[in-house]
Amino acid sequence: MSTNLESKENDFALKIVRALDETASNIPPAAIDKLAAARRTAIARKKPEKVAVAAPVFTPVLAGAGASLSMGGDDSPARRGLIAKLGGLGLIWPLAALVIGIAGIAYFEDQQRKAELADIDAAMMSDSLPLDAYLDHGFNAYLSRDH
Repeated sequence: MSTNLESKENDFALKIVRALDETASNIPPAAIDKLAAARRTAIARKKPEKVAVAAPVFTPVLAGAGASLSMGGDDSPARRGLIAKLGGLGLIWPLAALVIGIAGIAYFEDQQRKAELADIDAAMMSDSLPLDAYLDHGFNAYLSRDH
């Protein structure tokens, strides 16, 4: 059914094209001049088409590899040198963030452990327990439980 509809649409379009072609020669010269002027005005007002711009291509720079970072634009030697230096630093930033993050986590865990030991020490000093209770291995586990 869709092919029948498409063929009817195509036949109709061909009839319109033939009718326009036959009557195009009968248009008065003044109307042709007005249509040409309107076409020139429309073309002048037309927005410029968007030009496809290629995205920059980044190549990793490794020490001693001799590769450079390509941004796909200006290829002057000064720019290539700057990009190559920044590309080499690009690998350092994630590693520095990782080291700082691990150091921060280790510091936080150490502070938590010290706080827990200080709580146990405070609990032991505030109680009057016999000396044997402090020598019992399960005593630290008993004190670390919240009561």
